[in-house]
Order: sequence, then C-alpha cells, then structure tokens
Amino acid sequence: MHNEYFQISNESGIAHLQLNRPDRFNTMGLAFFTGLRDAVLTLDDAGDTRALVISSAGKHFSAGMALDVFTGTTDVFDNSSPRARLGFQHALRNLMDCFDALDQVRFPVICAIQGGCIGGGLDLAVACDIRICTTDAFFALQETQIGMTADLGVLQRLPKIIPAGVARQMAYTSERLSAERALAVGLVNAVLPDAEALLRHAMELAGTIASKSPLAVAGCKTAINFARDHSTSESLRHMALLQSAIFDTHDLAEAISAWHGERQGRFDALSPLTTRETGNPR
Repeated sequence: MHNEYFQISNESGIAHLQLNRPDRFNTMGLAFFTGLRDAVLTLDDAGDTRALVISSAGKHFSAGMALDVFTGTTDVFDNSSPRARLGFQHALRNLMDCFDALDQVRFPVICAIQGGCIGGGLDLAVACDIRICTTDAFFALQETQIGMTADLGVLQRLPKIIPAGVARQMAYTSERLSAERALAVGLVNAVLPDAEALLRHAMELAGTIASKSPLAVAGCKTAINFARDHSTSESLRHMALLQSAIFDTHDLAEAISAWHGERQGRFDALSPLTTRETGNPR
C-alpha cells in the first residue's frame, strides 16, 4: 500500500510502515491521519500481523503537522462561533482517534526514529509500544513555540513514559531532548549509530516478537495498557478475567516444545475482525 504520506508492506507477519515524504520532513497533512488509522486497523482486522515497525525515509522522522493545515483554507479549526467550536472539538477527537489506533491494535508497534521527532511526530511515537532511535535523533514538543498547546495525546502519554518533570519541561519550553537523554529517561529502549542499524534492530526486534504466540503477546499488550490507566487492584481483577478468556493450552504446549527443541514455534494467527466498517474507526 502506498499513498502521499507513507508506504506499507507486510511480510511473514511483520508489517513495515515507512513515512515517505522526506522532501517535506515527513510532515502530516489531514489525510495522513485517516490514512494511518485505516492502514493500521486493516492490518489488525486481518489477524495475521504479529508486529508493526514504523520508520521514515530521509533525514528526519517527522516534523509533525504540516503548517499549511493551520494556515490554509480548511475550516477544521474554525473557532469563530459556538457551532464552529463544536465542530472543531469533533474534528480534533477524530485526529486523536487516529493515533489511538496504534494503542488499540492487538500487535505491538515499534517506532524507529532518526533525526527530528517533533510535534505530531512525537504524538505518534509515544502512542507506540516501543521506541528506538539513532544517535542523531532529537525529540521536541514544538507546539508552544508556535503559540498552541499540544493536543493529540503526547501530554497524556508522555508523562506515563518518562518522569513527569521532564515531560513538563519539554512541553513548557519546546526544548529538544537528545537521543542520549531520551535513553536515560526511558523514552527510547536503544540508541543505534545510524538509520541502517536502526531499521535492522527494529526488524530483528519485530521478528523476536513475531516468533511468540500472538495470543500471548496480545494479552500482554492488553494487560499493560489497562494497568497504565487503572489501579493495581483493578488491573489484577482485569488480568484474572483476561487470562481466563485467552489461556490456550495448545499455544502453551507448542511454545514449550519449540523452546526445548530449539526450533521456531508454530502458532495460529489471531482471528480476523469483521465488525469494522471500512473507513471508520472501531
């Protein structure tokens, strides 16, 4: 699948979505958001994707929302009247839903970041399960620099990934966070020397995930995401319900057999999802 903003492939259960507008620093127009959401949910609907890697072409991961979205003729951000503001709220919620899709799909999403990861690019990155970057990567909440508050999820997700004080400083000042500092505070799991090594590491990590039972991995993602937003007590009750629903003795036996036999496990794909209307969020 190819469009103006990215290209996507899927091989042996490992999907790769590459931002592909390097001449414009992989900035995001409005069509990017629905395209991303639909592509990611389509992968999830099929049931055979085990992991997704998101990377970029060019020097920078993404400079965020294209400025012409704010300065163009679109009325999406019209706040001139109460009715217009209600429409603004609805449009903004739809944009948020597009990054929420990365959180909601059953497979892990790995974000491989090179160069600048700015504004909406950081909104995207923190909605992913795992982030890795190159030594030249940097991260910035640029919105205060242009006189607005970040609004697509980074202010809600980032303080749950890194220390709240660091997230606040980034938000209030638009200061850049270096790759070294990002590793130190837990924003990224690894720093690689260049883009080639970055993508290789991301694909190897995706391969490791893809070798596990997709049901077990999906259960891990569901449990971790629930625990992020609930108390330990609530999360344990949720875990009991979740495990009683997804515990699979076949996958358990196959995983142990493969481990002892030093071979690759053979696990069924997840069931396809058929309840979503094409082009609409779940």
